[in-house]
Amino acid sequence: MSFGNFARRVRDPALPYRWRVSAFRSCVQLHRPLGFEATLSFLESQAGRFQRDEAALLRALDIIETSRAALQVELRAYATRRRQAKRQGRRSPRAGDSNPNLQARWYWYGAPREAALHALWFWHRRHLPFLMPSADPVLLEISRCVSECLDSGGVLTAARREVLGARVSELGQRACSWDLLVVVRHVEVASGLR
Repeated sequence: MSFGNFARRVRDPALPYRWRVSAFRSCVQLHRPLGFEATLSFLESQAGRFQRDEAALLRALDIIETSRAALQVELRAYATRRRQAKRQGRRSPRAGDSNPNLQARWYWYGAPREAALHALWFWHRRHLPFLMPSADPVLLEISRCVSECLDSGGVLTAARREVLGARVSELGQRACSWDLLVVVRHVEVASGLR
């Protein structure tokens, strides 16, 4: 089923509440810019405990629909720009062009900084210790960037920004896990680098 069909089920008061919550989780499965669990956690932090509260469930649905709609607008605008560039002979996107098709995997449209900070908090609490062995100096520096970003509410010192930039380029040359690269992108968004 589509996102819209699941959203209609969430709003249908005739359905049992647990089915509505299940339909909401299906919406999140289809639009999960922070990952499934981190997106659910962010929505709960913004809307309240939607598992038992109908008003919170509807607020959470509105939040995710707003993010998804903003992404759809960005995707259409990008497609229009790419068509025009191709007509002018530029077959490949420029290096500096942001591609919403790629950043939709880690970027929350509508509240990017707040969502990135929440995702960092979520990853730091649940997954980061498993992703970052302390013996690797590159991963240790990234872990310090994550901690500083969380402690300061997204503000990184100039020195830490330089370190992060250098470490990101080193990660690009390695065969790193996708999850670790997503964590780095969240640091960049939370600190205003992206």
